[in-house]
Amino acid sequence: MATILHAVLGYFVLLFTVRVLKRRPGAQMTMFEFVLIFLIGGVVILSTVGNDRSVTNCTCAVIAVGFIHRTISWAKSKSPRVGAIVDGTPVVLIKQGQWQQEVAHKTAVARVDVEAAARGQNLLRVEDIDYAIVERNGQISVLKKEG
Repeated sequence: MATILHAVLGYFVLLFTVRVLKRRPGAQMTMFEFVLIFLIGGVVILSTVGNDRSVTNCTCAVIAVGFIHRTISWAKSKSPRVGAIVDGTPVVLIKQGQWQQEVAHKTAVARVDVEAAARGQNLLRVEDIDYAIVERNGQISVLKKEG
């Protein structure tokens, strides 16, 4: 019964913290935000099934993680360099219709991934793509050739 009580309390602490931090659609989450969610979830799980079942410790840990997140978010808003370090920068895979093999190799993005993103914009051939960019959130933006 204590485990269930801790899980329920952990749920509400997690819900409150995520609600206070920032609302953003899941598809637009950056790796930074995924790390935050997994870390907070891990803290709640540990307080639920771990040796230390203190709701106070769990709450303090979640608040500390939330505070760190807000501090880094503030730093990102003040400094583009911090944002680039935490979230990364967009990477161009296809530039003026030319596949950037070295960039694709470094990012481990396959041609089929770009083709899938192109199909999402009604482009059936890679040759119709002018630019393909891997955005900071991992999505692939595709710009078709003019004309």
